[in-house]
Amino acid sequence: MRIETAIGKQIARLRETRQMSLTELGEAMGKYLGKPWSRQAVHQAERGRRAFTAAEMAAFALALDTSVPALFLADAALIELPGAAVSAEDYQGILLHAGDEAPLDGIEELLVALHDIRQILSRPALTRLAKIEQVAEEVAGTAPPPSQSKSTMSPGSACQL
Repeated sequence: MRIETAIGKQIARLRETRQMSLTELGEAMGKYLGKPWSRQAVHQAERGRRAFTAAEMAAFALALDTSVPALFLADAALIELPGAAVSAEDYQGILLHAGDEAPLDGIEELLVALHDIRQILSRPALTRLAKIEQVAEEVAGTAPPPSQSKSTMSPGSACQL
């Protein structure tokens, strides 16, 4: 996936989460760029059909109430730069690692953690486990309370299952 496409998908996801229209995002960007973006310009950006200046990246982050690194988060296995493709691991590394002397901002750590949690929770196996848990809770709710079903055990007595 081209890096512009990855950024565009993040912009679209954040805009939709904030329940903003294309026009509203374009107008909000105008506060920071001196001129609003048209609905079509925002749409083109979300589709990855244009590159971004540093000022535009900052305007997107401000208008969407997020950080610039959050705009770079991607679900793709490879991110295509003009000269080479970069693995997802290397791509995430450039977002997170700024050298030994520069610690991560807590917000950026949280954003990355939330992104990872979202990916984990979207796995089909976890959906099945959640359904199993729900059934188990329903079954447990019909069983007698633990105080009625257990007898008092003396120390050293065995428990049978």
